Formats: sequence, structure tokens, C-alpha cells
Amino acid sequence: MPNQTFFLVSLPNSISPSGDRDEALTTLRSAVQTDNGTTFPFAIPSFKIGTLDALVQQADDLAKLDQGCKGVVDKVADSLKGLLDGDEEKLQEQKVVNDKPVENYLSSFQWNKVKYRADKPISELADTLQKEIAAVDNDVKAKFNQYTQTKTALAQLQRSTTGNLSQKSLTAVVNPDSILKPNDSEYLQQHLIAVPTTLVKDFLKSYETLCEMVVPRSAELLAKDDEFQLWAVTVFKKHSAEFVHKCREHRWTPRDMKFNEGGREAEEQELRKLEKEERRVWGEALRLGRTGYSDAVMAWIHVLSLRVFVETVLRYGLPLAYVCGIVKTDSKKAKKAKASLDARFSDIGGNAMSKDKKGRPTKDDSSIAQDLASTGLGGDQGYEPYVFYEFEIV
Repeated sequence: MPNQTFFLVSLPNSISPSGDRDEALTTLRSAVQTDNGTTFPFAIPSFKIGTLDALVQQADDLAKLDQGCKGVVDKVADSLKGLLDGDEEKLQEQKVVNDKPVENYLSSFQWNKVKYRADKPISELADTLQKEIAAVDNDVKAKFNQYTQTKTALAQLQRSTTGNLSQKSLTAVVNPDSILKPNDSEYLQQHLIAVPTTLVKDFLKSYETLCEMVVPRSAELLAKDDEFQLWAVTVFKKHSAEFVHKCREHRWTPRDMKFNEGGREAEEQELRKLEKEERRVWGEALRLGRTGYSDAVMAWIHVLSLRVFVETVLRYGLPLAYVCGIVKTDSKKAKKAKASLDARFSDIGGNAMSKDKKGRPTKDDSSIAQDLASTGLGGDQGYEPYVFYEFEIV
């Protein structure tokens, strides 16, 4: 299924003969055939307009903030995907904005006048949005890191109860009273070694000569499964480290002599506790991911609205008389939709947009166009003959 693609387009009201805003919107809507996209009005408030230098700086700052917002939206979406094991149907249920699909939010977008008062300077609004998107990023990252740690701890504990003798807890396998504990002898130490079944013959032939001071015939079979056998071998303490090292060289796995108080029952209780904790943190991560996705998308669209406004002022001048629309298309039809817009409105670009012999618009690589693009104007597609931003929301 092709990804949904959106165009934010701002044009002067002069695209209609009467200069009327409603007629200009109709002209914009008619530029893209319904087979290639659907155009909706996109209302942007009138903000405080500062000096030309300030607007140019704001255009540059907003371009960077735009990319930052996109990055956070992508990261939150990716985190949700991992949490839901890539289940696309469940993922779409969580990737909503204000509890409605993204395209519905965009097609009926309204500037949040309560959170972002239009009478505040653009630089202050951008700063507020930057702090909000950073807070979303930090909160979601922290919660998903907590879930990852909990999930990892649970997986390790599950392996310790269900794995083979080289991994699993030995609490239910070995009776601690039947082996020599580290403090039971001043000179001797008993080591537990998990030996692959295919290497047992080699082990029995060579363990006594791995290093000095291995007690002869001390190997005692304690347990076995389909893959490993667990043996206890007694060594003089001063050669214990060398013995363990030599075991690893032979691909035998030394096991730590750690036994939980309470035995198997305590381990099962800890497992149930971690399973409950994992489910709890999973639910918290899902809720925060859903909220974070919604907040990040809303912040991003408000940043894009500011970009459109600033560029509209720089492009078309004062007094402001423009119409803004959002075109909903998809990745397959986007090229045709954009070509339709260019064919209809390329003359707005003046000298910055040249045409070929057949009158079709072609992008000019003139220094003027490059300079304008370098200020943050025209989105990431380079200089356009009109205010144009293309984006996808994953």
C-alpha cells in the first residue's frame, strides 16, 4: 500500500481573477485532479511580523525544527512498531492524533490558539514548540528504555528456568548441601562444569591434567539434559582460576555456585513478579507512545504552519493576501499531483523558475534560487516557484 503523502501549498489570492480568497481556494483545488489528490483548506492565523532579517532567521530556525519534529515522529512510530511486534493493524489503531486518523486531523486542521497564542512572537512560539517536542522525545525514550530493560531481565530469568544446564539456574538442579561450598574448606574448592554431551569423553580423559592440583577422580555427575552434563570437580584453591580458564578453552562452561534462598519456589515467585512488571510497563509504554505520537505530530504540523506563514510573507509580501491548502495524495501519485501544480502556478516564481522550449517549468540553478533555498525556504525539495512543502507521516 503506497504511503500517504501531503503537500502544504500557499499561493497569493491573485491566482484568481477577482483576487478573492474563496475563489483562489477553488483555483488551487482545481489544479490537482481528484484522481491524483484531494485538496482541503488549511487555515493559518496571522502572526506578529517582525523585520525582514528576523523573518529570514526564523525561516532558517524553523527549517531545522521541522527536521527535528519529523525525527521524533519517526522514532515514536518505530518504538510503537517494536512494541506491537510489527502488527500493522494494531499499529494503525495507535498512530492517531487526538483520537482520530492522521489524515482527518490534517484535513480539518485548526491552529491551537490556547497553547500557541497567535499574538506572541513567532520566535517565542517556535521555542515553545521546540521544548514540547524535546519533552515528548525524552519521555517516550525513557519509558521505552524502561520497558526494554524489564523485558531483558524477564528474558534472562526465563532462560535461567527453561534453558539448558549451561544457562539455567541450578537451584532446582543441585542440592547445595551435597557440594563443597567456597567457605567449607581452607584449601579445596569444588567447581561446577557444564560439559556438552558430545565432549564428555574428552572431559573425563583430560580434566585431571588441565592444571596442577586437580583432585584425581573427583569428577562427579550431578545432572544432565539433552545437550549438557553437569559435573563437579574439586581443585586446590590456588589453582582454581587457572582451572576455570582451561575449562573455557575446552568449550566447557563453568557455572557460578549461586543458589537463591527459598529455592525453586522463590525463583518461580520472582518470575511471576517480573512477568507482571513486564505487562505493566508494556501497557504504560503503549499509552505513552500513543500520546507521544499524537503530541509529536501536532507539534510538527504547527511548526510547518509557521514555516508556511514565514515563507508566504517573504515570498508574496505585505499586505498578506494568500490562500493555503493541504493536498492529500500518495507516494505513487505525488509526482503527477506536483506536476499539475507546477504547470498551473510556475509563473508565480518569476525569474527564479525558467521554462523549456515547450513552456514546461524547469528548475533554474541560478544563484538567486540557491540563495533563497539556503535560507530555509521551499522545504527540502529545493526552491519552488510557490510556497510548497511535501511530507509523509509514518
